[in-house]
Amino acid sequence: MKKSVSIWSFPAEMTLENKLRLAREAGFEGFEIDLSEDGPLTLNSTSQEIAVVRKLAKQNGVELSGLATGLYWGANAASEDPAVRAHAEAICRKQIETAQALGLDAILVVPGTVGADFIPGCEVVPYDKAWQRATEFVRAVLPVAERCGVRICIENVWNKFLLSPMEMRQFIAQFESEWVGSYFDVGNTLAFGYPEHWILALGAQIRRVHLKDYRRAVGSVDGFVEILSGDVNWPAVISGLRAIGYDGWLTAEMIPPIPFYKFAPEVLLFNTSRAMDAVMRLA
Repeated sequence: MKKSVSIWSFPAEMTLENKLRLAREAGFEGFEIDLSEDGPLTLNSTSQEIAVVRKLAKQNGVELSGLATGLYWGANAASEDPAVRAHAEAICRKQIETAQALGLDAILVVPGTVGADFIPGCEVVPYDKAWQRATEFVRAVLPVAERCGVRICIENVWNKFLLSPMEMRQFIAQFESEWVGSYFDVGNTLAFGYPEHWILALGAQIRRVHLKDYRRAVGSVDGFVEILSGDVNWPAVISGLRAIGYDGWLTAEMIPPIPFYKFAPEVLLFNTSRAMDAVMRLA
């Protein structure tokens, strides 16, 4: 397994070049980039701009490990509004095309949201309609993913949808395609389950893994803590990943970085890197 870090683990005001440099200094082999409203990669990024990002990563000795995005929180692919659903599809198509240009084989996708408590005024979508629309959404973009050689990897997030590993497995399996998989997030399961159960249930469907820790007693987004300081059973997680033969990227997603370290937030990267080294030695 290889060690990576998400762009979201860095102070927002830091330049991409400094983020890449710091990631390498902290001992990360990989760097997960994102598609966002303010860059460095956006819905309007040209092929030349994308090439610059790829070159910058290479110059700093870091391999790009995946392409995430937070844009789905503002564009629910399961929305009642057809225009919102169309925008979500456009985001995914841009993600796929951008990933291909970056030399990546996987993107992080949220295929639909039933509801989200942390988004004020979030639309609430009936579960059955969310399943139907999320399925239609993935089917619509799947031909593009297959053509580009990029996997659509569904992340388990706090969207009140695909709440169990069995549901997630069924949702992915219905497409009968190697180009749909799981972007499994260890910490996101803690509020309602056990990551080691998800790992064994999803098995080979897992194509990328996010690492973060969580304290159940907090019960809100404030419960996310540094790796090794929460309730994740890390020996069971690593044993599970090895049991299913996973040898891909493990990406630390420390969101947001400032609450962890109000001052000198760059220290978080070095501590996270050391914690990941320790985690991988546990099993």
